[in-house]
Amino acid sequence: MEKEISKEGNNAPVKESRHFIQQAIDSDLAEKRFDHVHTRFPPEPNGYLHIGHAKAICLDFGMAREFGGLCNLRMDDTNPAKEDMHYVEMIQKDIRWLGFDWGDRLCFASDYYEQLYDWALALIRKGKAYVDDLNAEEIRRNRGSLTEPGVESPYRNRSVEENLDLFQRMRAGEFKDGEKVLRARIDMASPNLNLRDPIMYRIQRMAHYRTGDKWCIYPMYDFAHGQSDSIEGITHSMCSLEFEDHRPLYDWFCRELGIFHPRQIEFARFNLTYSIMSKRKLLQLVEEGRVDGWDDPRMPTLSGLRRRGYTPESVRDFCDRIGVSKRPQWIDMALLENCLRQDLEHKAPRVMAVLRPLKVTIRNYPQGQEEMLVANNHPTDPSFGTRMVPFSGTLFIDQEDFMEHPPKKYFRLTPGQEVRLRYAYFIKCEDVIKDPATGEVIEVICTYDPMTKGGDSPDGRKVKGTLHWVSAPHAVDAEVRLYDRLFTVEDPEDHGDGHSFLDFLNSQSLEVLKGCKVEPVLASADPDVRYQFERVGYFVRETRTVADGELVFNRAASLKDSWSPPSKA
Repeated sequence: MEKEISKEGNNAPVKESRHFIQQAIDSDLAEKRFDHVHTRFPPEPNGYLHIGHAKAICLDFGMAREFGGLCNLRMDDTNPAKEDMHYVEMIQKDIRWLGFDWGDRLCFASDYYEQLYDWALALIRKGKAYVDDLNAEEIRRNRGSLTEPGVESPYRNRSVEENLDLFQRMRAGEFKDGEKVLRARIDMASPNLNLRDPIMYRIQRMAHYRTGDKWCIYPMYDFAHGQSDSIEGITHSMCSLEFEDHRPLYDWFCRELGIFHPRQIEFARFNLTYSIMSKRKLLQLVEEGRVDGWDDPRMPTLSGLRRRGYTPESVRDFCDRIGVSKRPQWIDMALLENCLRQDLEHKAPRVMAVLRPLKVTIRNYPQGQEEMLVANNHPTDPSFGTRMVPFSGTLFIDQEDFMEHPPKKYFRLTPGQEVRLRYAYFIKCEDVIKDPATGEVIEVICTYDPMTKGGDSPDGRKVKGTLHWVSAPHAVDAEVRLYDRLFTVEDPEDHGDGHSFLDFLNSQSLEVLKGCKVEPVLASADPDVRYQFERVGYFVRETRTVADGELVFNRAASLKDSWSPPSKA
C-alpha cells in the first residue's frame, strides 16, 4: 500500500484549529468531569528518547500549560531486565533541553509497587484475579483469535483463599521464574483480546535498578499504568494509538478497584522517512557498533539531534507542524530539516570555512602585506554586529569554486573570469599550477583589483560569482563531519521479503573531512552556538568525541534540501 508522506516545505503554516484532544479536554471541563487538567509523560527507562517521543512530550506538557494545569514525569519502570538509571538521567536531560519541566513531580511506577500489590490482593478477594500455573506458551495458545474465543485455564476457578496464598507465596519467592502468574479474571470470550484474562504479575528474579532485590514479582505494564495514573491524580492520560484496544482494560481495573478514574485518549504516532522509531532496533544499532552510541548525530534520538546541532525550538516547531491526528502519519525528513533551517536562519552567526581547500595566490598583492576586513555576522540583523577577518595574498577557496574547463553559466572562478571574494576584492584567474603526477590543479594564480575593496567596483562593472575564502596564513585547521540520512530508503523497516532494516543502512551517511580551513574566530567556537558556514550549511562544534584542543564541527543541515539517495553501485 502506497504511503501518503507529508512533504510540507519551508512555509508550511502551523495549524491553528483545535485538535481533537483539545476539544475533549474542553468538553470534560465544561461538563465538570474534571475541574482541572493534570497530565503526565510516562516513558519506560529502557532507552533514549527519540523524535517520536518529542511529539508526546510537547502534547503532554503542552496541554497542561495551555489549560493552566500540571504535568508529571513518570518512569514506567516495571521491567527490570531492560531499565537503567542512566536512561532515567538522559530522559530528564532531553526533556529539559526540549524546554519543559516537571517541577517536583518526578515519579516512578516502582514507588507504587506496594500499593499495586495491595490492589492485586483486593482483586483476588473480589474473585477478579487468580493465580495460573500455565506457562507463557500455553497461555498464548489458549488465548484464541479474533474469530475464536479463548480457552479458560484449568486453574481459573481456584478459590479466593488458594489464590491469596499462592500470590503471597509468589511474592515470598517460593516459585521459579515463569512457574506461575497472576491473571485478571474477565472474559475469555471477549471480542477484545486484551480482556481475555490478561497477566497482571509475573515472577522475575532480577534486581531492579531502584528497588534492588526487594521484589521477585513485577506488575505488567497494563496493570501498573492506569493505577499509577490514578495514584498521581492524572486527569487525561494521553497514549499512542496502539493502546486504544487496551483502554477497556485500563477502565476495567479502575472501575473494579473503585479508584480515581483518569480519561485515556489515544493519538497516532508518526513515522519519519529514512529513519526508524523502534527503541529495540535503535538499541541494536548501538550494541552492534553501527552507530556511535545513542547520541550519534545520525540517530533520530533527541540526544543525537542535539549533538548534530538541532535546536529545541526547531523540534517543537516540527511537532506543531505535524499536528495531532487519529491517523498514522508518514512525515518527510525534509520537513524536520526545514524547521531547523528556518530557526537557524535568524539566529546563526555567519562565518567562512573552506571544507575542501584549494590554494589561491594573488600575485599582484603586496608581498608580506596583511589587512583586516570588516565582515557582517548576519546579513539582515545588525544586532549580531561585525567581526574582523584577516586577508593576505595567499588564500584558500573551495575546490568546487574553481573549474578549469567550465560548462556554460558557470559563474565561479575559471581562467580569465572575474569573481568577488566575500567582503574583500575582485580577483581574476590568470594561471593554474598542476600536480605533475596527476594533472590535478593544486594552485590557482590570480590578480586582484585593489579598487574593489569591500566587494564593489567603482567603475560599476558587475560580477556574478561571490566566493567564500580563508586567508592561508591565518587559517585554523579543523575536521568537519558531514552527516546524512541513516537509511537509503524512505521506509527501512522489515518488509517480510527477506530484507532487514540493516540492509538499508546508508554507507555514505558520514563523511569525515580533515584539513579543512576555517576563520580564526572559530578557534574558540562556542559548542552551544550553531554557525552558518557561508554558502555551505549550518554547523555546531563537536565536543564529545574529540581530544583537547581539537577543532571538529558537525553539519546540522545543508542550506537547502538537495539530498538524494546514494547510488547502489
